[in-house]
Amino acid sequence: MLKQLFIKNYALIRELSFSPNNQLNTITGETGAGKSIMLCALGLILGQRADSNALLDADEKCVIEGVFDIHNYNLKDLFTENDLDFLEETTIRREINTSGKSRAFINDTPTTLDVLKELGEQLIDIHSQHDTQFLKKGDIQLGLVDAYAKTNVELEEYKSAFKKHKKIFKELQKLKEAANSSKTDFEYNTHLYNELSELNPKEQEEDLLEKEMVFIDNIELIKTNLITAQQLLDNPDTGANNQIYESTAALKEISSLSEKYSSLFERITSLQYELKDIVTELESENENIEYDQEHAETVKIRYDQLQRLLKKHAKTTASELIEIKTELETQLESVASFDDKLISLEKETTEALAIATQKGEVLSNKRKSFFTKLCTEIQQLVSELGMPDAKFEIDHKKGSPNENGLDEIAFLFSANKGRTPSPLKNAASGGEISRLMFALKHIMADKVALPTVVFDEIDTGISGEIALQMGDMMKKMSKNHQIITITHLPQIASKGHAHFFVYKDKNATQTESNIKELNQEDRILEIAQMIGGKTPSENAFLSARELLGS
Repeated sequence: MLKQLFIKNYALIRELSFSPNNQLNTITGETGAGKSIMLCALGLILGQRADSNALLDADEKCVIEGVFDIHNYNLKDLFTENDLDFLEETTIRREINTSGKSRAFINDTPTTLDVLKELGEQLIDIHSQHDTQFLKKGDIQLGLVDAYAKTNVELEEYKSAFKKHKKIFKELQKLKEAANSSKTDFEYNTHLYNELSELNPKEQEEDLLEKEMVFIDNIELIKTNLITAQQLLDNPDTGANNQIYESTAALKEISSLSEKYSSLFERITSLQYELKDIVTELESENENIEYDQEHAETVKIRYDQLQRLLKKHAKTTASELIEIKTELETQLESVASFDDKLISLEKETTEALAIATQKGEVLSNKRKSFFTKLCTEIQQLVSELGMPDAKFEIDHKKGSPNENGLDEIAFLFSANKGRTPSPLKNAASGGEISRLMFALKHIMADKVALPTVVFDEIDTGISGEIALQMGDMMKKMSKNHQIITITHLPQIASKGHAHFFVYKDKNATQTESNIKELNQEDRILEIAQMIGGKTPSENAFLSARELLGS
């Protein structure tokens, strides 16, 4: 509920404070006095875009502030989700500086226009004669049916089931995309994997192959040097082995004469044996080393294959190729398992859709059960509002499951006798749609906790008894909801629990708008002038008093 609206430096308003009654508030005033300006200002704290051209004084900032009582609006979660302090008496403020930039605050915490709009939609419901397009939208019409039929539980159960189906379906689509993408690369990845599997690289193989290549390239040199070493050691005449043999014989003769000679004898004897072993090993190595053309080609081919794959994959070691091979194997196995996963998810999707559809049928049946009653009530109300021959119907058909259920509906309306009801977009004039919308709001007021409802000259096109009837309906609505109505009809103005008058201040240096609450005598004068003009007759005053019940 709106407790106070403060406007400073906006359009024709220098400074204005408006504290509405918690029931029915009527606002009147001459054309151009600023009634619509107040609504525009109110729209700014509900998240509408700002315009620096709207500043009355271009050198001062504009401030618009609304104080709301929200203790029974169940909005704590919205505040928590947006990191805002929840206060039962919440203040929304909008500031527009001289450059046109604006800032928004909720309980003095800076916030975004999106959050402001989200909160504003829960606080104030503004309707005017020229703002009835929303009523022609299917989802809005369905929402009105749900409010009337009180399908909260069924709708929530359906939405939960549909959300689950949608989530699984989304996962299925992602898996299909991944499968298609993977299968596109499957052949190439298979080729890469087969190449690596065929080569089957070993850890540090690149070093081992390089060493073996060097060995093969130097076999002749190795054999030559082995032979040379063997001959130098084992030549019968000049070989080191023969000379050491003679040295051993010489030291043996004197070894008994001194421990030192004995030690030298033992050492050279050991050297003699070692040289014999070396010569034997040289002979063996020389005999075992032979150039194998086939083996040499095999090593070279493998070395070249390894180098080619290293270059192809931009790697430097066989260990890295082994890692790539493992990764490719995992990818290929994953692709191979896509079919099983797809089958499983498709089954889950089908089952989730079946559950959502079943919940949707329950929701649809409840909605349909209230169609006749809703149509009857609307026809009764619009008849009371001056359209006795009006017909209201709900066209219904089943559609595919969506966010709102299985139902596709359209409100059909005809205001005149003998006309077949047709969709609202081509069935009624603006005034007729306004009265239809008012009838719907009147019905919904008893069904849901509407926020503060603002009617901006929604009474255009009616008069007399019909105006009185609409005023009585507004007054009835205001028993449970705060109603603010801008009107040009005395019949409706007289119904307010509080009556406010918007006027132009002629004492200011420039034209400025202001507002004041009228006392009983002021109300009589204002309503009399609405009936009889600037200089109302005594009959106009009598009518005004009669309307006010005084």
